[in-house]
Amino acid sequence: MTDSTKPRSALQVEMQGIDVIADVDRKGSPRDLFWPWFAANVSVLGISYGSWVLGFGISFGQATIASVIGIIVSFLLCGFVSLAGKRGSAPTMVLSRAALGVRGNRVASVLSWILTVGWETVLTALATLATATVFARLGWGGGDVTKVVALIVVALLIIAGGVIGFDLIMRMQTVITIVTGVLTIGYVALVYPHISWAAVSAIPDGSNEALVGALVFMMTGFGLGWVNMAADYSRYLPRHTSSAGVIGWTTFGASLAPLLLVVFGLLLAGSDADLSTAISADPIGALTTLLPTWYLVPFAIVAVAGLIGGAVLDIYSSGLALTSTGLPIKRPVAAGIDGVIMVLGTVYIVFGGGSFFGVFQGFLITLGVPIAAWCGIMLADILLRRQNYDEGDLYRPSGRYGDVPAVPMVLLLVGTVVGWGLVTNSYADWLGWQGYLLDLGLGGREGAWAFSNLGVLVALLIGFLGTLILRAGAVRRQEALPPSAPIASDLAVTPVAPPVKAPEAI
Repeated sequence: MTDSTKPRSALQVEMQGIDVIADVDRKGSPRDLFWPWFAANVSVLGISYGSWVLGFGISFGQATIASVIGIIVSFLLCGFVSLAGKRGSAPTMVLSRAALGVRGNRVASVLSWILTVGWETVLTALATLATATVFARLGWGGGDVTKVVALIVVALLIIAGGVIGFDLIMRMQTVITIVTGVLTIGYVALVYPHISWAAVSAIPDGSNEALVGALVFMMTGFGLGWVNMAADYSRYLPRHTSSAGVIGWTTFGASLAPLLLVVFGLLLAGSDADLSTAISADPIGALTTLLPTWYLVPFAIVAVAGLIGGAVLDIYSSGLALTSTGLPIKRPVAAGIDGVIMVLGTVYIVFGGGSFFGVFQGFLITLGVPIAAWCGIMLADILLRRQNYDEGDLYRPSGRYGDVPAVPMVLLLVGTVVGWGLVTNSYADWLGWQGYLLDLGLGGREGAWAFSNLGVLVALLIGFLGTLILRAGAVRRQEALPPSAPIASDLAVTPVAPPVKAPEAI
């Protein structure tokens, strides 16, 4: 933990890792959360979601309902997880140790790390493809050389933000919010004439099962993709910060842009079947086909900046997640490692060919199940607690939170196994093993419920209800113990078991 009272430059590398933020370094107010969350979700990728939601075979009205509920509810979950950051002033995957145990939580840390690295890779790939498409339309060349240069520039910006850390990210997100907000309004104004209300209103209603599938897809594509890192950005707030403010500003900042962009995307995709098809291969680049040539450069700026805004938050949190697995490395080094993996993954997506949506859908649903189970456990644990976290015991396997507690680990496993049995993915052959429980009265892997992604909701409920019912007594016993002795910040990297707490250490 740092004890410096001097303000840190935005370009100074943040050495805070998974340790608790000292009181002297806690700053800001809930409204400050608006900037990073808005900037991370203002990407024009939200417009492409309109095509994917309609792909479930539902009407514009149904798609709007699924999108609005899915976005708001999933980001509301992020708001509740953000409360843990205010209470404990540590990263999400450290605070999660209170629910899953100090070393048991490593399973969740690994899942979180994979999810965040995957998201930053997806966003980097989209920024690279979008740049190449714009350059091709301008006649400046859009081949492999352009893609390589775009990848290098985008990756350097993302990695720089992730390595340097919190203060630079907050500055970057403020700028990205303003720039992308203004230029996105310009895009909407220019392509609005392409909307055909007659075509949109003619889309027939789909089944209730398809509506549920679209809703869950929106939850996994938005809030459930961020929930595992939600406390990383509220942990710098003072402990006396308003809880309602933390929840409200997180939910509002994260939801505002997606709500507007997805509904607009529904109108565009519903008006043009060819555009909807093209989005599957190049979700951002396909949107340029509606623009006049003179707005392509501003569009490239808004597209790339929005994607960078999301990827910067991902790489920062992926570095924290990797460190919280127990690896004895510093946060900046972990972010650098994740940056290398991000680049390699982007090369595979950009130059490997194939449909982007297949990879994306398989990634979201497969990882969405265990993350949903973890989210349910974490939310219930937050709800059960009435006190702040004990900072020292978050790093001690012998402390009140335990080492590998059986109940939450079993809930995580059961939620994942049951959840995977209730989802399918026809876009990715390597996921054909999923859906093994759908034959039990739900119509099988080709039936009405096959593509409803029901397993994500079931995993969330198993984690949440199981924790509420089975862990309430354990939480009460934990909070009845006296405060533990502080732990040195250098011990926060690799948890150790100190001697039993003595009364004089309290």
